[in-house]
Amino acid sequence: MGDWWQRNILEPGKLPLLLALTAFVLTFVITRIVTRAIRAGKGPFGNVEAGGVHIHHVVPGIVLTLVGGFAAVAGGRHGWGSALAAVVFGVGAGLVLDEFALILHLDDVYWTEAGRKSVEVVVVTAALVGLVLVGFTPFGVDEVSQGELQDRAGVVSTVAVNFLFSLLALSKGKARLAIFGVIVPLVALVGAVRLARPGSPWARRFYGRRPRARARSRLRAYHHDRRWAGPLRTAQDWIGGRPDPVPQVERR
Repeated sequence: MGDWWQRNILEPGKLPLLLALTAFVLTFVITRIVTRAIRAGKGPFGNVEAGGVHIHHVVPGIVLTLVGGFAAVAGGRHGWGSALAAVVFGVGAGLVLDEFALILHLDDVYWTEAGRKSVEVVVVTAALVGLVLVGFTPFGVDEVSQGELQDRAGVVSTVAVNFLFSLLALSKGKARLAIFGVIVPLVALVGAVRLARPGSPWARRFYGRRPRARARSRLRAYHHDRRWAGPLRTAQDWIGGRPDPVPQVERR
């Protein structure tokens, strides 16, 4: 264990990344516990207000992210300073992304259906950073041999091909596959070769005069969403809390 720690964390200078990821995940978990307690009216916690204005935790999160980021840039990758900066940055990033949906919609949607986006972004971010931590690098450069690393043309072509896979997956409406494909290229390839989702840029451009392809795209998307929507919502509810029910509109 000590050899693994030395070889994979300390020598490559990944300790700040590990500390930032740990602080990020713990901050998100603790924040969700506190907000759930406030929502249920339990415990000593309460919303922070100043002059009648509700101060969302994204505000101190932005401050901590800036402080930690600038301190990390100034302090290098080694020493207690870089470790502390990484923790501060991770805490700030956790607070910011916990309210990602608020930033996206410019509205307090924390406990609404739209607020699920925050949970999804946090999970995806933690997974991507975890992949980088264990050795993956963007666009598959980690899979290039030592000889190819000395050949700039080989590296550039590898990055270009993997970037193309991610771009194709994104244009087909497969954002998750495109994002993870930046780190794990074969994931993006799966999204690049499969049918595009309805309404995606690729579907609008290439399926407009192809009714059979358009129908297959809609059918596949329907079966995919029917299969995975329930488990995904259950996982999001377990991680971030169940959104408030949508009020029913009275009909006259």
